[in-house]
Amino acid sequence: MRRVLQRIDGDVLDTAVGSWLAGRERAADQEENDSDRRPLPSLAVDGKTVRGARRTDGTQVHLLAAMTGTGLVTAQREVDATPNETTVFQPLLAPLNLHGTVVTFVALHSQTAHTRFLVEDKHAHYIALIKGNQPTLHQWLKALPWREVPLLDKTRATAHDRDEIRRIKAAAVTEIALPHAVQAVQIVRRRRIVTASKVTLERIYGMTDLTAEQADATEIARRVRGHWGIEKKIHHVRDTTYAEDASRVRTGTAPRAMASLRNLAIGALRLANQTNIAAGLRHHTRDANRPLITLGIM
Repeated sequence: MRRVLQRIDGDVLDTAVGSWLAGRERAADQEENDSDRRPLPSLAVDGKTVRGARRTDGTQVHLLAAMTGTGLVTAQREVDATPNETTVFQPLLAPLNLHGTVVTFVALHSQTAHTRFLVEDKHAHYIALIKGNQPTLHQWLKALPWREVPLLDKTRATAHDRDEIRRIKAAAVTEIALPHAVQAVQIVRRRRIVTASKVTLERIYGMTDLTAEQADATEIARRVRGHWGIEKKIHHVRDTTYAEDASRVRTGTAPRAMASLRNLAIGALRLANQTNIAAGLRHHTRDANRPLITLGIM
């Protein structure tokens, strides 16, 4: 098994895993809801370094993944030795049917070619989150007259000794550098660590090709929270439940293959309505038939 994982074609494995998960999700959606008024599907794109998989030349395995709104990884690609996710963005999404899908991504991918690819080639929508690593766009957005824009949405969440308040404003824009963008967004996150009485304030800006009629501030805020969920639903689960960063598997394609199999297991459990992945794993280890049933093999 070790030798197979070291030599397997990572792209083929990820395509097989992603296609299987996407097919199962489509089948479940058709059974549960045949309405034409369903919200547009979401897809969050983000990268993760497998920290324990350090190669002999000192480089680490870095993976770019696309997660659906329900927490399924339907596409994944490995980034080259010098992590540059932008070169993998379009190859990652090219095989997918993204018609009408809202793709969310961070500033690194906020490029003219990427947004044109999504809107013009894939007939998708996008929400781009802009931070300081895109200084021109960031300064342009920061300079907008936000004080004159009314507050459109406010949410509050308390968990894990953190009290977080999010405020969002949205405004129509024209003549912006990013193709097809029609709305600019400002999100202010005020986070208080209850046990330490520490307060942090963060301003995040974004752009989208969705009009106010297609997505108001509340809807945009929901999708942005969904994008941040890729850290919790995929990266955090692989690190804590599967101890991915502690794994020393590093030869050949084995690190990527193991990450792909973890994505498959997490996705299969979610499709089986297991919200707690650790509890779902314990449940499946008690009976050898349960994994086969969950995977549809028997």
